[in-house]
Amino acid sequence: MSKLSTEPYKGVQDFYPEDMVVQNHIFKVWREIAERFGYSEYSASPLELTEIYTEKSGSEIVNEQTFTFLDRGGRSVTLRPEMTPSLARMVAARRRSLKFPLRWYSIPNLFRYERPQKGRRREHYQLNVDLMGVAGLEGDKEMISLAYAVMKEFGAQDSDFQIRINNANAEDFKEIAPNIVYDESLARGQAYYTGTVFEIFDTNPENPRSLAGGGRYDNLLEMFEVESVPTVGFGMGDITLRDFLETHNLLPNA
Repeated sequence: MSKLSTEPYKGVQDFYPEDMVVQNHIFKVWREIAERFGYSEYSASPLELTEIYTEKSGSEIVNEQTFTFLDRGGRSVTLRPEMTPSLARMVAARRRSLKFPLRWYSIPNLFRYERPQKGRRREHYQLNVDLMGVAGLEGDKEMISLAYAVMKEFGAQDSDFQIRINNANAEDFKEIAPNIVYDESLARGQAYYTGTVFEIFDTNPENPRSLAGGGRYDNLLEMFEVESVPTVGFGMGDITLRDFLETHNLLPNA
């Protein structure tokens, strides 16, 4: 028999006690800011029927970038690569009984079958924040204000990061922070965005990465054939955020 390896599966991470100090700090700040803005936490299973992703992204992307398999009942199941489809399913299931606007957040672990590299693994945790039922600039501003507050709570200075917005009314967002800039070239990868999109970038040349991103997706519930609700949200991953905190000497003491 060959000796068992002590290494974790490729692209995932073990969290030793010293790692948990940082991880718990990240989760604590995420929860504090989201709840300060009036958001309630929700969760869901990391397993979803594959069709929820093929409906939104297409079978090619699902086949190449997800952990998908048949369960013992012959059903195609996928480890969630993102949280938004699960949110859409949950809201669609109770569309008539829910009272809007909804302010929900979650901190799920997500899985993507891709090549691990700096700032990217096959599993990561992510803050997801969504506001449902508020249309236009009012909702967009609230979401960007929340994302900005998260960065400031970690101790970041305005010069440490930049919020790039693709919206013709970008000047209206300047009241939120002096480090907001208009970027008409900005485009998020997901096809479901219907309006404003934004990303937060590290300004340090040693770590020139996107730290968070989101925007408006008012047609979120259409795939479940229920009445849509105006929605804006964003996601912030723990791996790129941890790199940012390390780069700017903002990690907590172990």
